[in-house]
Amino acid sequence: MFAPAKSATFEEHIRKSRFIGSIEYVSSMDEAKEFISKVSEEHKTATHNCWAYIVGIKGETFHYSDAGEPSGTAGKPIHGAMLKYELTNCALVVTRYFGGTKLGIRGLIDAYSYIAEKTVENTPLQEIKLKDFFEVVTSYQNFDRLKYNLTELNFEILSTEYLKEITLIISSDAKDNGEEYLSSIQSSGMISYKLIKTDLFY
Repeated sequence: MFAPAKSATFEEHIRKSRFIGSIEYVSSMDEAKEFISKVSEEHKTATHNCWAYIVGIKGETFHYSDAGEPSGTAGKPIHGAMLKYELTNCALVVTRYFGGTKLGIRGLIDAYSYIAEKTVENTPLQEIKLKDFFEVVTSYQNFDRLKYNLTELNFEILSTEYLKEITLIISSDAKDNGEEYLSSIQSSGMISYKLIKTDLFY
């Protein structure tokens, strides 16, 4: 998945209407709404400020709006362009200043989709990865072997606490399926573990 590395805009005239795409990185629905409000205020004399946003680890939170254009002709095409480029944590507004020529339903869908795609294409993107964070408890007897294995398997040891047993906070790239290894050695009695969270990192 990807997210905007910085804010960007793209502008083009289509059959006399002026279209402006504005895109920005956001980390929450509130930030997305703030960006949409900001762009809408900057272009408050525009005919339409249509938008879409996607946030979350797997892009699970999203919303879009036609903002007065015929239903399904603006917000959904913008959202579709974002999905095409596998975006998350992103808000995209397409502003339209009507130029006097009606585009029709198909024309509107094509125009909003095109402007959204060109806006993304002209935006530096950063790849987003998922990282799993675990709490692992092991004995002093098993610690050295465990530490060696974790390092070999590209786990990152974030903290180590030495009490009656040793508690580690570790992380790994989610695509590496580190939990499979932890589950296997838990079955052998070498450790006990729990998944703390899965989060985004860049």
